[in-house]
Amino acid sequence: MAVANVTIAETIEHLKGLKGVAEAFELGPEIRELLLKIESGIKATMDIEVKNTGLEECLKRKHVLCIIKDKTFRPPPEPTIFLAADKDTILGQEILEKDRCDFEGLDNLVYLSEDFVVFTDRKARNKEYFLMPPVSFPELESVCGLRNVVSCSPSALGDLAIRTAQGLEDNPKLASVLIGFDLDDD
Repeated sequence: MAVANVTIAETIEHLKGLKGVAEAFELGPEIRELLLKIESGIKATMDIEVKNTGLEECLKRKHVLCIIKDKTFRPPPEPTIFLAADKDTILGQEILEKDRCDFEGLDNLVYLSEDFVVFTDRKARNKEYFLMPPVSFPELESVCGLRNVVSCSPSALGDLAIRTAQGLEDNPKLASVLIGFDLDDD
């Protein structure tokens, strides 16, 4: 899709054509505002704060699209969640299948699940938190007319708010991904 001055409608159609995408639509200002409010109050187990900086970055863009995807959609290009502390200390992270061999044989890891590790040689001086960073979205990064492309996953409550606003069922086999960007014409 290398069209100059691409439109939002063309971008939505492009997303709908991707394998594993069940729905694609633009988020309006009301749901964007609601998502910011929801995400600012999310806590994980044991009252650990969740910082969804990916959502914050996404919502800074002029346009935010949402896809509803199933399990056949490609895996994320980089980790979508970290356990962090202090300013720049990564205590743990999601392990993607493509990166699994990079972690095999390391003796400074504890697996909390099949796809999340904690580094035993890193310590927090202050309170830990889960970090959900901005993630690249390769399918739109090379589209002529789009710039500052970034994606993120909302929390389960954010996902439910999006589906409710769109009149979609709450299907646990589906998940939402937000893609924010600016147009060259903006």
